[in-house]
Amino acid sequence: MRYRSSEEDSARWRGFPFRAGDIVISTRSKSGTTWMQMICALLVFRTPELPAPLPALSPWLDWLVTPEQEVYDRLAAQQHRRFIKTHTPLDGVPLHDRVHYIVVARHPLDMAVSLYHQGANIDRDRLSALTGVPQATGPAPERPSPHSWLVKWIDGDHDPRTELDSLPGVLWHLSDAWRRRAAPNVLLVHYDDLLTDLAGQMRHLAAWLGITVPEDRWPALVQAATFGAMRQRAPELVPGGNGVLKSDRAFFHAGRSGAGREMLDAAEFDRYQRRVTELAEPGLPAWLHR
Repeated sequence: MRYRSSEEDSARWRGFPFRAGDIVISTRSKSGTTWMQMICALLVFRTPELPAPLPALSPWLDWLVTPEQEVYDRLAAQQHRRFIKTHTPLDGVPLHDRVHYIVVARHPLDMAVSLYHQGANIDRDRLSALTGVPQATGPAPERPSPHSWLVKWIDGDHDPRTELDSLPGVLWHLSDAWRRRAAPNVLLVHYDDLLTDLAGQMRHLAAWLGITVPEDRWPALVQAATFGAMRQRAPELVPGGNGVLKSDRAFFHAGRSGAGREMLDAAEFDRYQRRVTELAEPGLPAWLHR
């Protein structure tokens, strides 16, 4: 499957030379991507002092802002175990037995609220200049309220191959991963589990990746992966680069769960649940909404 938008193209995975042990981090936007990249960095290097900014250590392979060959060359030069970012579902990425694939899932309503706030932090003119995709001309439309935007997002009927951050796109991505969850090299991680048991999740991930961490290093690694600690280091962690983000610190907006549900009345929430049931793989909603 090929996924394309104005900013991404999954075709850039075709022909990518994998190495045994590579880690692919596949998420939807605002679902814990940078968080999982940071966790992998901490486990791979076993220290909070990273040797380079996180986007350089873990490139976003299919982002059109950076030329394809530049991303390939950067990854080819890396000597450490590689961990690569993508927003492409696993059916758009080559799957190899000796590569590990991590999919992070977040409650779709919370992901959507974070996406709304992220939209105000993107410099659209700069993004257009870097991708070569022109922006719409004329005056910018008035920004809707978070509530009205969320209700429209719930009702939106979009093609998940081009509108990956729509509700159909989110559930397409996660349903594909859900069907693959029994594979030994595919791991589904729930955002809320990272919130409630970060230390336990990091230890589980290290064991799954076959990474041994000295016991005395764990407290510092877990602390470095907390939301507050990452927000303090925003300039070296966020994916903006090239002036795409207006504020690095604003990238870490809140990170909490429950904000989306709080915006909806009972009828709106019922409509959301019906849509999820229609779009998601059986069994996924119960796990996703637990």
